[in-house]
Amino acid sequence: MTLSVAPFDQRQLRDVLGTFVTGVTVVTTRDARGVAHGVTANSFSSVSLDPPLVLWSQALTSRSFEAFRDSRHFAVNILAHDQVALSGHFAKSREDKFNGVEHHDGHGGAPVLAGAAAHLECEQVAAYPSGDHLIYIGRVLRIGHANRRPLAFAGGRYMLAHSWDLEASYLQFEQAPALPPQALRNVVAALPELAASLGEHSLCLAAWGNRGPVALHWEASRQPVSEHLVSGLVMPVTRSATGQAFAAFLPEAWTTPFIEEELRQFAEPGQDLDARREQFRAALDEVRRRGLARELGPAPARLHKTAVNTFSAPIRDTNGDMIMALTLAGSPARLGADWEGEVPRRLLAAAAELSRQLGHPAAGSAALPR
Repeated sequence: MTLSVAPFDQRQLRDVLGTFVTGVTVVTTRDARGVAHGVTANSFSSVSLDPPLVLWSQALTSRSFEAFRDSRHFAVNILAHDQVALSGHFAKSREDKFNGVEHHDGHGGAPVLAGAAAHLECEQVAAYPSGDHLIYIGRVLRIGHANRRPLAFAGGRYMLAHSWDLEASYLQFEQAPALPPQALRNVVAALPELAASLGEHSLCLAAWGNRGPVALHWEASRQPVSEHLVSGLVMPVTRSATGQAFAAFLPEAWTTPFIEEELRQFAEPGQDLDARREQFRAALDEVRRRGLARELGPAPARLHKTAVNTFSAPIRDTNGDMIMALTLAGSPARLGADWEGEVPRRLLAAAAELSRQLGHPAAGSAALPR
């Protein structure tokens, strides 16, 4: 591809600038009359740590330009991944933008929005005209951090940001065990009879994808665990039996980036991440020892909208590599939590038999449970 150095118009310049990925902020202030103002902006940037300075810029034609120009304080609200609607709300020109928006007053009365990934409360120390914008410099007085994933923006679209090590694992997807189409067809064909033999629980067949475990097929049986069985669903690695099975039996180089990302994402405030990491490693040791993963759900699961217990066992290929997970889900009333229960043992035997049929020699020759 040849890069053009010819004269450009504003649209072309906007397109080029749009390739730079930014966060999304809502900058707020309160004018001398006590009226709150807020605008969506992705022009925010850090300037200095000592002293702590940040900047953002505003169009001279903005409806709230005079309010921000004349105010001595502003707050920068860094939006979280689930606040796209809030970004759109403050991007529009309207009266009383804060009606129905949860917030509290920060320094100087500048509104701090609830649910933001982070915020900075600032004192305006300088303003510099620059073309059709005014650049504001603010000294940071107070900050807040909610440990939430931030929202990103590029090319006119909202995006989600992932850490580089997680992205690197996506690029290494070709190293994952191959899943031959015929092997998938053979296993799917066996699921209806297998579901019946296991007590009419719901079965899920999953594979390792470029974003973690992916549900390829659900066999709902005559007594499905719920009506929300979605093929193509990406499951969490640390909070699902399917994910834990893959984490236990796939190479650590493929699974560790996902595990680390989830441990950070789902960490409770004040939780010791190292302790949580060791706890999960101990859980994986248990999975390897038993050859089976388990996740108990006394509370309603987000997917199924009801409490669910799940067990998951590996299906291996001729090389002994795990290429699929066979997961069984049922209500706690019908599927107990016992590792040594009849249904989990039969699930483990069924996965071993499917592995044998796919050519895994160490799987034995036991028949599928009847």
